[in-house]
Amino acid sequence: MRPRIALPADTLAEATNVINERNAAFAPRPAIEAIVKSGGVSVIFPSVNPEDVRDYMTLFDGVCFLGGADVDPTFYGEEPFQKLGMTYLKRDLFEIELLKQSVTAGKAIMGICRGMQLINVGLGGTLYQDLSQDLHATLKHSQEAPGNMPSHHVTVDPDSRLNDIIGQRPYVNSRHHQAVKDVAPYLKVTARADDQVIEAIESIDNDQILAVQWHPENIYKHFEDSRKLFKDFINRSQKVADKTRK
Repeated sequence: MRPRIALPADTLAEATNVINERNAAFAPRPAIEAIVKSGGVSVIFPSVNPEDVRDYMTLFDGVCFLGGADVDPTFYGEEPFQKLGMTYLKRDLFEIELLKQSVTAGKAIMGICRGMQLINVGLGGTLYQDLSQDLHATLKHSQEAPGNMPSHHVTVDPDSRLNDIIGQRPYVNSRHHQAVKDVAPYLKVTARADDQVIEAIESIDNDQILAVQWHPENIYKHFEDSRKLFKDFINRSQKVADKTRK
């Protein structure tokens, strides 16, 4: 059986054209397609009370934390900076608990953009609430090029799993105004942009977590590096599935 991949849902703030209801849960179509094309089965999880996360844990083998609103800075002990974007506390609470229980349960974990930041915060790290707080950040990290096209390069640590997957100098897309600041103890930095903004992190002692700051789901159709990232995630999830479904 194909591995089941949890996609924690974002929340649509506006009323939809299909159902006249606010706060509809959704996952972006490109992420769903990337998971399916890579060999997984997508399962979308709406944000619920963190106490209910345990009831989700048998339903998936891997979890991909996706892009979206800024992570609430109170989770890393800060008050909101003037340039902080929209936050959604309910999603943060749910995803941080889902992350912690997934780590404990040995699930495969992938992070994309906000998802990478959420993973770092959930495991004890901090963020730049806006890149204007990082005096070294000089590149354009919120590109005006089409989202399915790359805009800048990153340099990958040669001693990393990420390097084994996509090489040392991938060309990536970029759509973020926050970034990882202090890396969580469980994690290590494995890629940076040329201005030293952190672009990827992974778990130190195993292959459980791999997260990137860019959006491979938007460029996987055209760029092999992105397809390799999803294929690696599905392979890691498959190992979890094979172990737990015996």
